[in-house]
Amino acid sequence: MTSERASRPARAPLSRRTVLLATALSLTATAPSPPAAHAAADPYDTLRRRWLDLTLGTGYDPAAEPYASRLKETGDLARGFRATLPDAPPPTALWPDTPYDPPAGITRAYGRLWTMTRAYVQPGTGSTADPGLLAAVLRGLDHLAATVYHPGTTRYGNWWEWQIGSPRLLMDITAALHDHLGAARTAAACAAVDHFIPDAMLHDYSGTSTGANRVDLCRSVALRGIAGRAPDRIALARDALSPVFPYVTRGDGLYADGSFVQHTWVAYSGTYGQVMLDGLGRLFALLAGSEWEVTDPNRSIVLDSVERAYAPLIHDGLVMDMVNGRAISRGHLTADERHVLRGDHFHGQGLIAAVALLALGAGPAERDRWHAAVKGWIQRDTVSPVLTARQFDVADLARLHTIAAAPVPAAPEPIGHRLFPAMDRAVHRRPAFTAGLAMASDRIAHYECGNGENPRGWHTGAGMLSWWAPGLGGQYTDWYWPTVDWYRLPGTTVSTRRLPDRAGGEWGAPKPDVRWVGGTTDGEFAAVGQHLKGLGSTLRARKSWFFLADAIVCLGAGISCTDGVPVETVVDNRNLGEGGTQPLVRGPGWAHLAGHGGWLVPHGDLRALREDRTGAWSDINTGGTTERRTRRWQTLWLDHGTDPADADYHYVLMPGASRRAVAARAADRRWLTVLANDAARQAVTVPSLGLTAANFWQPGTAGPLTASAGASVLLRRHGRTARLHISEPPRTGAPLEIDWDHPVRGVIRAGDTVEILATGRRLRLRVTPGMACATHECEVTLG
Repeated sequence: MTSERASRPARAPLSRRTVLLATALSLTATAPSPPAAHAAADPYDTLRRRWLDLTLGTGYDPAAEPYASRLKETGDLARGFRATLPDAPPPTALWPDTPYDPPAGITRAYGRLWTMTRAYVQPGTGSTADPGLLAAVLRGLDHLAATVYHPGTTRYGNWWEWQIGSPRLLMDITAALHDHLGAARTAAACAAVDHFIPDAMLHDYSGTSTGANRVDLCRSVALRGIAGRAPDRIALARDALSPVFPYVTRGDGLYADGSFVQHTWVAYSGTYGQVMLDGLGRLFALLAGSEWEVTDPNRSIVLDSVERAYAPLIHDGLVMDMVNGRAISRGHLTADERHVLRGDHFHGQGLIAAVALLALGAGPAERDRWHAAVKGWIQRDTVSPVLTARQFDVADLARLHTIAAAPVPAAPEPIGHRLFPAMDRAVHRRPAFTAGLAMASDRIAHYECGNGENPRGWHTGAGMLSWWAPGLGGQYTDWYWPTVDWYRLPGTTVSTRRLPDRAGGEWGAPKPDVRWVGGTTDGEFAAVGQHLKGLGSTLRARKSWFFLADAIVCLGAGISCTDGVPVETVVDNRNLGEGGTQPLVRGPGWAHLAGHGGWLVPHGDLRALREDRTGAWSDINTGGTTERRTRRWQTLWLDHGTDPADADYHYVLMPGASRRAVAARAADRRWLTVLANDAARQAVTVPSLGLTAANFWQPGTAGPLTASAGASVLLRRHGRTARLHISEPPRTGAPLEIDWDHPVRGVIRAGDTVEILATGRRLRLRVTPGMACATHECEVTLG
């Protein structure tokens, strides 16, 4: 990616925050003023005001929608919290329903005080500058500081509440009520942050102080430095960001291939990645132009990640659940004060808002591209409209509305294939559909559970293939996870052996001891494979996906199991909504579901089941609501029988295709040839695309291709030239040789890692692959 960046990031605009005064009742937030206007201002006050601009918003009309209703809602919530706040709370809770054990009650109490604070300082809430509301907030802060959140407390329970959740809110409140707290309250807040986030947390980049967590910690420490006028605290927070920036090769953080991992083994771009991007955007903008400006040149990696790491995972406003970890179980939480329905669109919109925030510190060319992408996502999200999304406060809404109204044209969804080898994920984008593939290896967990969340995500890494065609943006949003059959996730091959909740352990502990997971791509098509070992099962299988122009060819082989129960490959499992009536039509070797697409199943007995399934979010999350809803499901699967030995399958997914197109493709015997499908190799050729692709699980030959070791190979012919794309998913790093049995006249180009051993009657080359499962290329002229 190219960009236009100055040697120093652009200075963030400053604004007059008259909303903090009682006269704000008659004013709207003002437009940003030039940086020079505050040249002589106190640096700490300048940063504090800037933080409030970023957090509470600027440049919007509080009497206009959607701001007016959002501000009113804030006021209504605040008045409700004030009304239920006891005059003399006990030492164990601020509100009766926020006990301090577990410590989530502390964070929840600070959250309510922050809502009350916003209602006090923001215009249009109905409680702006209300002295009684201010008094209630101060009383609540004093109670928390005296009873639990102070240097005399030894933290217990979930560390996050003490070191991220509570201090983040406390510092926001301290910044907003600076003129009302007095020196003693400010000092108490600073002392609490110093106690619960000691310097050692930011000096050692390990444990819970990495990736997104590190950014959150730095956010609280930076604001503590501003509130306490402590330049060393601000400098510590700034410098402690630096370990977050560089690409990592293991564990938590951002990888050069665009993967983002948190909790060591979990693909987490959509939640922890969003938190990191949002937090960095805020800190970059906050400190820009100050003596504490973030000048580490590696910050450019963060800016590059918008297009390399995050945008490929966003589709029409949603972020794919395969990078949301245990957050897929958070659809509707009982502790959600605003009753916001979470899901893939919720997480996607959080990422979109983070991109809009980070754009404040980007160069002009980057900013225009990001604004175009954001504008496109806004326009295409018809499931959960971004510009009125309930998760946003007025600050994010104002930024997003500004971008939506900007003259930059909306960018369409890109076309192409992206592999994320470091987190065992793949994304395929075509004009008519988008698909995402989730796998697991000894690097990436089958799934993550913890804190009572996602106890049944067992098979979400067993080759789950999610896809969206036009009009299906709510497929995985509409009560998908509470009602889906967790043993029949689309694309997976599973033993039907019943598993206990949290099988394999928590926090990403369940990982299969397999290495061959990954693939290769030319940026348009791809060959991807997974050596599958079942969780809590003797199941073994080799699975391959060949991502093509209008279809995905799915092969399975070596399927063996001795669990004493049937083994199934789930061709698909579609959420038809509440009482869906879409007809499933079947023909010889094919099936079609109206409004969704079709499947070719040339071999085997395709089984079908339409059923209504009922569930509640509390079934999969201890904090979820108990409301139960029913959704209708169309399931298609292949039954490999009980204790299969070396079973296989072959089917083709055609997302969004018409019934006529599916029937025609099923009748076309020349479109696809399966060259091999066994435990040693899986390969296909599609003459109309000039494509031959193979996954070699071990040394062998498939059609015209031979590999000396485990490898993934994609061959594309274009007239009198051909390109080979090769990777080594086992990641041994050892050289491997590929032979193509076809006359080759000469070499046009070859990557530094590719050595041409022979041309003429056949091509022979050697690849030195390294350890990252990167794709290695060469282009040749044909004889």
